[in-house]
Amino acid sequence: MKKSLYVETSVIGAYLDNGEPFRRDLTIRWWEHELADYSPYVSALVVRELERTEEPRRTAYLNLIKDVPMFDIGEEAAILADGYVSRGIFHRKYIADALHVAIASVNKADLLVTWDFGYIANVHRQSRVQLFNTIAGFFVPMIVTPEFLINAEF
Repeated sequence: MKKSLYVETSVIGAYLDNGEPFRRDLTIRWWEHELADYSPYVSALVVRELERTEEPRRTAYLNLIKDVPMFDIGEEAAILADGYVSRGIFHRKYIADALHVAIASVNKADLLVTWDFGYIANVHRQSRVQLFNTIAGFFVPMIVTPEFLINAEF
């Protein structure tokens, strides 16, 4: 059975990011050669964030995810994200990042894939999310970058 993964917006954004060629190239390699090994999901939040980008990237991003199934956001994820904010795990300014983590948690994604080191793939924040989710009875997804999912063959 394939592991499920929630693809956060920064990964899709990196696909066309000429300002970060290393990150872009890793993302493209992973997306085109490794993604099929998983059951990927996005959410309406990812779509909304991508819809706020300028053309022609907006259309390219949305085309990239057009066949990717969507996780439901739902009230439970919104409540969990609010819990992260009320406990100081995420600042209210970054509620969207809290919601990405909550969506992955509520939908029991095995992995949350992100390039957001500041607010999602932050080790200190991850440990606080893990503790909060465990105490509150929520699933804890593993948070990784695409780099960790590249199957290096020797």
